[in-house]
Amino acid sequence: MFRRLIATSSTWFTLPIRLGLGAVMIAHGAQKVLGSFGGPGFNAFIANNTPFGFMRPAWLWMAAAAFSEFVGGICIVLGFLTRVGAFLIACTMLTAIIGVHWSGGFFASNRGYEYPLSLLAMSLALLIAGGGQASVDKALSGSGGPGARGRRR
Repeated sequence: MFRRLIATSSTWFTLPIRLGLGAVMIAHGAQKVLGSFGGPGFNAFIANNTPFGFMRPAWLWMAAAAFSEFVGGICIVLGFLTRVGAFLIACTMLTAIIGVHWSGGFFASNRGYEYPLSLLAMSLALLIAGGGQASVDKALSGSGGPGARGRRR
């Protein structure tokens, strides 16, 4: 199972996606978990209500969202368990789109879903492709992973 999670190709296109998405999610997660960058901090964030009534207890779901962003972002930047980090972020962004931003329409200027949709798309790309080159996943999987062309001698 672990091998399937870290399996990745020898592509470089995932690197800028990983670095961009990871930086954004680490920053947003740090606001919620650590109170960095003017964020509310963990206790204040988990005191918020969830976007859906079935999400009870609310503090547990809010904590899961905060840690999904922070830990998922770290995993993605490192390229370690990239698919797991991407899945965590995808779930959080899908919840944000439907539960928080949908009523604002498309554009972010109206609190719409434009921005979380972009983050969702990036996380789905990484969920499909894996970490790619320059990732811990690639180093752990060796050169024989899916899509690898083998070692040149």
